[in-house]
Amino acid sequence: MIIRLDMQSDLPIYSQLMNQIIEGIASGELQPGEDLPSVRSLASDIGVNLHTINKAYTLLKQEGFIQIHRQKGVVINPDGMPGITPEYEQKQAEQLRPMIAEAICRSMSQEQLLHIVSSIYEDISHAEKGNA
Repeated sequence: MIIRLDMQSDLPIYSQLMNQIIEGIASGELQPGEDLPSVRSLASDIGVNLHTINKAYTLLKQEGFIQIHRQKGVVINPDGMPGITPEYEQKQAEQLRPMIAEAICRSMSQEQLLHIVSSIYEDISHAEKGNA
């Protein structure tokens, strides 16, 4: 998996890394049980502080996307992905609300917005079928 970070982005590097790993899992590019690089190795490879990688991995572990073992290292959760919880639904609503509000302010129709969401969903899920 190729990791692309935008050092000029307002989005913190650890968030960008988390988002790319989650998208890699969703697209099927990263499989359950697959090894991820160690904190030190990944930090060295992409040229960021190891605490940044550690923060991303810690948050991914807390959310159930990865497991961290002392002997085995970091792996995509072999037991499956976390399910939908009320907390997750609330988090999604909180993150989507400002984007939807901006779309409305810009006179985007609900149909246009749903088309964008459907397009992104298809793009990611289509990649999964291509990797299966």
